[in-house]
Amino acid sequence: MLKVGGENVSALEIESFLSQHPAIKQVQVIGVPDPKLTEVPMAVVLLQEGGTCTEKEIIDLCKGKIARFKIPHYVRFVREFPVTASGKVQKGKLKDMAIQEWGFGKN
Repeated sequence: MLKVGGENVSALEIESFLSQHPAIKQVQVIGVPDPKLTEVPMAVVLLQEGGTCTEKEIIDLCKGKIARFKIPHYVRFVREFPVTASGKVQKGKLKDMAIQEWGFGKN
């Protein structure tokens, strides 16, 4: 669950919506720190083999279809997700990557 400007937002709901895009193989939504809204949604996307998509396409797909505060503010593409030994995606590691490697949430 993300906390966006006082609203509770289900990451699963956004992931389910974005998964409908034909180029997306898998998507994980995480919250990244934001000075005004506490945190904002970020989509981390793994594309289908040979699939192409841009950050703008993903954000535009959401406009008018899901609530404005649920639309990812950022989109990053990855070749693989960090996973546990049992194959579960480690969202905590994704959030660490967003903050440390990609520079999100630094004031």
